[in-house]
Amino acid sequence: MSERRPAPTVGQVVLGKRLQELREAAGFKREEAARVLRVAPATVRRIEMAEVALKIPYVQVLLTTYGVPDEEAAAFVALAEEANQPGWWQRFHDVLPDWFSLYVSLEGAARIIRSYEPHFVPGLLQTEEYARAVMEAGTVGQTGPETIDRHVSLRMARQKLLDRPDPPHLWVVMDETVLKRPVSIRGEVMREQLDKLLEFAERDRITLQVAEFEDGPHPGTYAPFTLFRFAEPELPDMVFTEYLTGALYLDSRGEVSAHLEVLDHMTARAASAQRTKKLLREYRETF
Repeated sequence: MSERRPAPTVGQVVLGKRLQELREAAGFKREEAARVLRVAPATVRRIEMAEVALKIPYVQVLLTTYGVPDEEAAAFVALAEEANQPGWWQRFHDVLPDWFSLYVSLEGAARIIRSYEPHFVPGLLQTEEYARAVMEAGTVGQTGPETIDRHVSLRMARQKLLDRPDPPHLWVVMDETVLKRPVSIRGEVMREQLDKLLEFAERDRITLQVAEFEDGPHPGTYAPFTLFRFAEPELPDMVFTEYLTGALYLDSRGEVSAHLEVLDHMTARAASAQRTKKLLREYRETF
């Protein structure tokens, strides 16, 4: 049986979907592919869903079975070997929940990241002290100083993608609540965070908007969520939303379209990027 990997990479997700497409195009059911590999049908499903690593011998047999030409199969195998390489975030496996590992991988591969945040500054935009205060106030705060330090280090490491030569476009809508909620009794924590947001707001590939109280309720008020869009045509848009003990990854066309429609609606109603800068400066003076 294939070994379960706690942190699938985007490459594994893409290639797993591609294997499914090749199987379906060749007219094979999962049960038939499983008989070729001499494994349970569930193993084929887990490979296609990126729940397990891409075992190269299995991949080679499947590609031959599906009638993939030798040159294309060789390229696929090379991509599979690359996809199986551990992501940088796996060095934080001691504090990174399995359900969040895929998020970090998607975040690093996306060309566009659009998110709605009703409670806190998004992790990619947090200062170290703000991140620490949020961690200490949540369930992580019950795990001890060393674990908190590891969580903060992971969050800071994630932010490096914004400093890449060709970073993703990050487009965030935050509720005004985020600006009013102090995460620490020390006022400088929020002042530094607001200063950092103002710095981010000046970057070409970062768009910040605030959903103001005066605009009333909007269709995204249920929970925070993030939509990822990728350069790879094989990988569809994906939506991430989390709850207290886990998360959901949505890639069906209907669910993604519903979240995209809500994002478009919110961005149309939220404060413009210029007005958001004004709001950030005003709130900065209150701390």
